[in-house]
Amino acid sequence: MKFTMKTRNPIVRFSTLLLAVFVTAALSSCRRAPSPAAQAGTTVQPVKVELRNTAGKFQLHVNGQPFYIKGAGVEFGSPEQLRAHGGNSMRTWSTENGRDTGKQFLDRALTNGLYVAMGLDVDHERRGFDYDNTNAVAKQFALLKAQVLEYRNHPALLLWVVGNELNFEKNPKVWDAVNELARMIHEVDPNHPTTTTLAGFNPATVKLVKTRTPDLDFISFQMYSDISNLPKYLHEARWDKPYIVTEWGATGHWECGKTAWGAPIENDSTTKADLYEKRYRAVIEPDQKLCLGSYVFLWGNKQERTPTWYGMFLDSGEVTAPVDVMQYLWTGGWPTNRSPRLEGAWLDGKTAAQSIRLQAGQDYIAKVEARDPEHDSLTYRWEVMEESTETKMGGDAESKPATVSGLIAVPTVGEISVKAPIKPGAYRLFAYIFDGHGHAAHVNIPFYVDDAAKPQQTASADTEP
Repeated sequence: MKFTMKTRNPIVRFSTLLLAVFVTAALSSCRRAPSPAAQAGTTVQPVKVELRNTAGKFQLHVNGQPFYIKGAGVEFGSPEQLRAHGGNSMRTWSTENGRDTGKQFLDRALTNGLYVAMGLDVDHERRGFDYDNTNAVAKQFALLKAQVLEYRNHPALLLWVVGNELNFEKNPKVWDAVNELARMIHEVDPNHPTTTTLAGFNPATVKLVKTRTPDLDFISFQMYSDISNLPKYLHEARWDKPYIVTEWGATGHWECGKTAWGAPIENDSTTKADLYEKRYRAVIEPDQKLCLGSYVFLWGNKQERTPTWYGMFLDSGEVTAPVDVMQYLWTGGWPTNRSPRLEGAWLDGKTAAQSIRLQAGQDYIAKVEARDPEHDSLTYRWEVMEESTETKMGGDAESKPATVSGLIAVPTVGEISVKAPIKPGAYRLFAYIFDGHGHAAHVNIPFYVDDAAKPQQTASADTEP
């Protein structure tokens, strides 16, 4: 999976004073190079990042100091918020994200006391790239080498991520291209290690990549619900090498239960947060021998199956419960103000797992129950969207489904009357709950509208976890 987006996300801003306190503390605790402002008139030097093995325990060292990655995939998200919540690194999927140049992104990271795992966008066959075309491979090599040369000495750079989930490619020559890039990086940049990321853990694929990419320093893994099985996979493969979990977070839309018509059932923000904590505690945190840290996905917002599935922030900028949990996991302390917690959501008296079918044009009751940890007064927003019909691979950009207006008379309360759309088909009802202090919860319920002239069907959802 990757992060791709066409529009800029708004950012919830902390006060200048609060941000200054966090940044000052972060810069001090990281023992890192000073911010760009502090380096005025001096020569900016890269940090030296080393992978050390001490009696079988692997660890990154930055300028001689041990460094454990507490990171997130960011791109368009807020480095200020990441630092404020206890993160120390952010990961990208390319050097240019369409809004900021690589230098602007690295400068912003440095200002906030963060290190960057910088992505090199090795192209995919699904985009039309041909790894049998030697001219195209050479052109890509030259382009990515130029990017390495441009950013190799930036003091916020931590490591290079050479390609993303290239195990989806059918041509094994993609790994030859990755290895050539890793070899080149070591020749021109002796200060930063290299890795590539794999979607999931397949022993045959891992063996192939290890064989064809000997110049990589280590391999990284990207797993969602299946991350719970990572310790078992590593044990069965007799894995004894370092790794990073470069993506993890919400249960994947390919891993969850589905309605009778095939719509994936998304967990609400509270359930997601509970799973984030459970997975981190069970998988990432215990492996202090081989795991170099992790990057949670996604510190920002994107459309993938739904507008809320993977992002840890709403598109309007509010923090959701998974952000609160990551602060607790990274720092040991909860935020002073936490996101609302959901206790249930129903449409026509049914939950999402019950494959809800409605009659076109008929009115139904929808209800959401939530509470706030600080007893803040809660406000609500509801909307109906068409079900997404895009099934892109690897997190490629998707368009946001159309909103169907005029169905909810009073969309600002916890219990509403909603009219089923006139057009038969698959939809989702979204509820957003706000605490008035920059935090929110969210839940959505898929439903299917039957033609009013036909009898209503009943079916149970596929309720696999």
